[in-house]
Amino acid sequence: MESEQILKICGITKSFGELSVLRDISMSVSKGEVVSIIGPSGSGKSTLLRIVNQLEKADGGEIDVCGHILCRNDSAGNAEYSDKETLKNIRLSIGLVFQSFHLFPHYNILQNITEAPIRVLHTVKEKAEDDAMKLLAKLGLDSKAKAYPYQLSGGQQQRAAIARALAMNPQMLFFDEPTSALDPQLTGEVLKVIRELADEHMTMVVVTHEMAFANELSDRIVFMDEGIIIENGSPEDVFSSENERTRQFLQHYSNLK
Repeated sequence: MESEQILKICGITKSFGELSVLRDISMSVSKGEVVSIIGPSGSGKSTLLRIVNQLEKADGGEIDVCGHILCRNDSAGNAEYSDKETLKNIRLSIGLVFQSFHLFPHYNILQNITEAPIRVLHTVKEKAEDDAMKLLAKLGLDSKAKAYPYQLSGGQQQRAAIARALAMNPQMLFFDEPTSALDPQLTGEVLKVIRELADEHMTMVVVTHEMAFANELSDRIVFMDEGIIIENGSPEDVFSSENERTRQFLQHYSNLK
């Protein structure tokens, strides 16, 4: 039986002035699937994530998130967005982890994680804190609950950011270069957490330059270049591709198995 598709992207276009960043992007993600998006800087990977997470607006195309229409083309071929209530429901179904953590510096880690459940989901404070402590324990951070972000290493801050995203019980998680701001020795901490989430069948879309990690973890690899999808297939197919653009990109990485 075919897995349920919880993200469908069809014909998405986006330009910034004269610069065409996304050109007719179409892809889907099934429930429980891990999809890694790879490609050179400037290929449109992060812009695509930002559009799905409503941090940018598409010019054209259709996006369906967990059965809710984010946007679809109007009669003129321009992206028309759904009503505010639908957009809010879509936001609540997605968790986003940035490359630069984005923790509130004036809140301790426990407060960072409980803020949204209490304010947005109206979770009782005691339950929100209990849930947060369970997440922190799972991520090896329970001893840091009362610490402030500046007191944590980069790897610990990123794990706290993952806990904050998970606290909202999203149906899928998006990661935008989650290890690019970290020293190599801290990268492993974050990749371990993502690996454990994959083992639990969390649906994830990961923009990454960690090729060996993408090869090991992903159910599917999407290779983007110059605003289009060049490859969309299994890690075996993509990493052994005969496509010249794919080969040129991958030859810069010597850490593939």
